[in-house]
Amino acid sequence: MKPMTKLALPALAVAGGILVAVAGTSLAQGDSGSRAETAAPVAKAFVGDPEDPATWRLPVETFAPTKAQTRMVGATRDELIDACMDGKGFPEWTPAPDLPELGGTTLTDWRYGIHDAQDAQAHGYHPDPAAQKAYDDALARDKSGDTDRAVLRSCVDQADGGVPRLAVSPLVNQIGGYSYQTAREAPEVQKAFQQWSECMKTKGFAYAQPMDAAEDSRFLTADKVTELEKDTAVADVACRDKVHVEKTWFDAEARIQEQEISKSRAALDEQRAGIKTAVAKARALD
Repeated sequence: MKPMTKLALPALAVAGGILVAVAGTSLAQGDSGSRAETAAPVAKAFVGDPEDPATWRLPVETFAPTKAQTRMVGATRDELIDACMDGKGFPEWTPAPDLPELGGTTLTDWRYGIHDAQDAQAHGYHPDPAAQKAYDDALARDKSGDTDRAVLRSCVDQADGGVPRLAVSPLVNQIGGYSYQTAREAPEVQKAFQQWSECMKTKGFAYAQPMDAAEDSRFLTADKVTELEKDTAVADVACRDKVHVEKTWFDAEARIQEQEISKSRAALDEQRAGIKTAVAKARALD
């Protein structure tokens, strides 16, 4: 078996509140795999450090694989596919590298926008340039697709039969997307948005809602982070903190998720059992 160098797992992308797997990995919060092997827990929100959204967990995350589970299952599948490709005459094939974390490191880290004043001062709304370079370099090293596609497909299918892949289920994505968007319209969240907007006006910035600042076209299209972007981001974070935008939004979303989970608990528990099965198969081959 060829030795493989694994990079850090990628950050989670959030597109309109949907929990999106990045580069073949899946929703992953925390590094303990033991939760999937205990009795089905009550799906509740969790707040670690009240000042750090990266430590919060939404209820729906109960039904998604952890980072540790994703890493172990992914590594086992890589080995199975690698061995299969070797056996079919493609010893030069190597698995795609895991992408380093970019931006938020957990689902809730950047889900409601930026929240770290130092990062805002240094990078505005953009990721750390060093992290971006590491991410881009990892993408450039990915040669896993430069091979006979039919052979690779057969090896992936073979691996699927041994250790199923872990991925965010459509139902979990549906709940995550719905709760994110619906929470934005909750009265208390809209009130926080209005208070944030008024706070920003006192600092010389005119935006209706927090996400509008990060999505300002002047920042999205700029090759480099400008002083205007940094100043806007610093003011943004200060106003968020003043009126508790992130926690208000998180609490509203968690409440909505609990309601949605109760409607589909049987299906979600079945999907959670599937995660446990994949992890057990991967461990058996480890």
